[in-house]
Amino acid sequence: MIYLDNSATTRTLETAADAAKKYMTEGFFNPAGAYAPAASIEREVEGARERLARVLQAQPQEILFTSGGTESNNMALHGATEAMRNGGGVIVSGVEHPSVYETAHALGARFSFEEAAVDETGKVDVEKLTAMLSEQTRLVSIMHVNNEVGAINDIPAIYARVKKYAPLALLHVDGVQAFLKVPLESRYFDLYSISGHKFHAPKGVGALYVKAGTRFTGGQTGGGQERGLRSGTTNVPGIMGMDAAIADYMQNRESHIESMRACKRRLAENLAGMEDVYINGPSVDAGAPHILNASFLGIRGEVLLHALEEREIYVSTGSACSAHKKGKNRILTAMGIVGERQEGAIRFSFCPHNTVEEMDRVAEAIQGIVPVLRRFKRR
Repeated sequence: MIYLDNSATTRTLETAADAAKKYMTEGFFNPAGAYAPAASIEREVEGARERLARVLQAQPQEILFTSGGTESNNMALHGATEAMRNGGGVIVSGVEHPSVYETAHALGARFSFEEAAVDETGKVDVEKLTAMLSEQTRLVSIMHVNNEVGAINDIPAIYARVKKYAPLALLHVDGVQAFLKVPLESRYFDLYSISGHKFHAPKGVGALYVKAGTRFTGGQTGGGQERGLRSGTTNVPGIMGMDAAIADYMQNRESHIESMRACKRRLAENLAGMEDVYINGPSVDAGAPHILNASFLGIRGEVLLHALEEREIYVSTGSACSAHKKGKNRILTAMGIVGERQEGAIRFSFCPHNTVEEMDRVAEAIQGIVPVLRRFKRR
């Protein structure tokens, strides 16, 4: 099997799975308990919070544990806007993940919604975004790395423009595809979302960074966990599994990133010699190290996906959250990629455990499949 859909989810590391299992079978106590074993577990959870805060260059009290990226994004947008006394404007880019894009639309009863344009590589056009900012703008939400084509947004530049031209606005950054894979500094955003299963932690755990001093109501109410901002029994196995996955990534970060970049380069080079194949998004070295999007003209991406599946090669045609939705690809359309090029788009996403030898095998399979599929479509 060759798995190249790591932007959808990753295989849980054995160390992360072992950590999660330990806190399901041994350290299973509820950290809210009043007895000593529960207090011990609470200290371990707080240790994980402190370690995550260091990676984010933040303070522990600025970290809220969540169930993953969708909850973090929803909580960021709802928690920020509900704390605002008056309405105003909310701006998101046209290529945001549905958990941001649809949530921003849902705020329409109180806030006006505007969509920021992106360029042909999938990056937010900073100048056009700047022209949209005003004293009425209250929230801007921009993804750090585009989940379909790997474009990296210039978050420091966007933050500077937001604070200059919309002084009352907060900047939320969806970091689900970026965390641990591209550089970040917490001084350049007010809220930042992460999801554990994108970097080999268990599913069902993530975090939201909320800068100290930010007016924020939080998410679900209940028992008052997470400083009263996100109630619910603490997911200790998930948190400690995520902590183990982060530790592994940080220990091997440079080699992990270079390994993914090498796979991306090799596959792009192998595809470059094929007829009517186009890379979508930024150049191989300008984008994130783990995402490559390519269009194969004359075939449907879904058909190629299933042909590769028969060879136990797993890829995607876009976001997993949109995999069962029919119709146009909103992200590629916003980039100006339409028609046959959109129809034939495939996303390859890598992890540190992929190899360049696998990329040769994938390219060989594609080079054998594509001419056959093109002949069938033309009949």
